[in-house]
Amino acid sequence: MKNLILSLACATALVGTVAQAQTSTATSTTTTAGGTSQTTTTTTEATGTIGEWTPGTSFTLTEGSGAPTHYRFGKEVTYVTPDGKVIEASKVRKGSHVRVHYMKEGNDMVVSRVTVME
Repeated sequence: MKNLILSLACATALVGTVAQAQTSTATSTTTTAGGTSQTTTTTTEATGTIGEWTPGTSFTLTEGSGAPTHYRFGKEVTYVTPDGKVIEASKVRKGSHVRVHYMKEGNDMVVSRVTVME
């Protein structure tokens, strides 16, 4: 019985950790008239806490227990609340819990949208 309770407690802790570090990718596949298909990445998201912060340039995002990931801002970035209300960039700072939408360009992850979760 003690082993079952300990196992459940560990599983619950693991689920909580994974939920904080979710990264997702949405893709779409298009089939052309010639029968070929092309897969395009439309949006990738990551959720975590902002570490290093250089407004308008770049930041790091701690997504869980691993090393922070470096992101840079795109030419146009939208800052919003969880319900989609646009806010000023000044509302985002080191320690903010955010979800970012980005595209991978070469080795860079370029952010186009920041959702402040707090």
